[in-house]
Amino acid sequence: MGSPDEVRHERLAELRRRMAAIPARGVAPTTRAPLSRDRRGESLPVPSALGELLPEGGLVRGSVVEYWGASSLLAGLLAAVTGAGGHAAAVGLPRLGLLAAAEMGADLARLAVIPDPGPDPLEVASILLDGLDLVMLGMGGREVPPARARVLAARARGKGATLVVAGGRWSGSALRIDTRVAGYGGLGIGRGRLRTMRLDVRVRGRSTPHRTGALDLAPREGRIEWIAAQSNSPVSAIAEARHAAS
Repeated sequence: MGSPDEVRHERLAELRRRMAAIPARGVAPTTRAPLSRDRRGESLPVPSALGELLPEGGLVRGSVVEYWGASSLLAGLLAAVTGAGGHAAAVGLPRLGLLAAAEMGADLARLAVIPDPGPDPLEVASILLDGLDLVMLGMGGREVPPARARVLAARARGKGATLVVAGGRWSGSALRIDTRVAGYGGLGIGRGRLRTMRLDVRVRGRSTPHRTGALDLAPREGRIEWIAAQSNSPVSAIAEARHAAS
């Protein structure tokens, strides 16, 4: 076994080889319609209910998005992009639910998963931005150094890819999305089947007013989808459920 630096360089070289083998963006090996080749000003698809809250209706290519909150919505973002024919990666997100993403419509053949990127996840993300539409990077609450942030932002912009930094402090991001679990539906007093989950969502852009809304994750036409929450939907607040069970 070589030194830690040699092992690290081997891993990065292998990652670069794997990236070179990925079909170019817009070239689809399946019958799914590929994303547009002309990426200037284009936004990546997102769950439609979330798109209503975003300034551009999606995740703008070449931008950096700061994300805090429930990992379930991250699965929804990956599902929207890969399900539309794009390529994506999840880096440093070992608890990401791949089954949930598949139930939301993700094409797992278009998703690279690197749960443990090693000591420098930023370098791994930088390589992945070369050939993918969306790179999702879990930072575990750490702050991204400003100098590294500027380099990564420039790379994303130059490659027309979108970088979502989950659980990491990033100064100067184009967009920040915060979510929190607001409640569940289908549970009675200690029994019943969990059918829906509600998220409160807050979106903040550089030059746009803050937007807030609520999304429900629920079964719909044989799939699991994010839909705009209805005020009369049967979702019980967590606090209420705990109180009733006590």
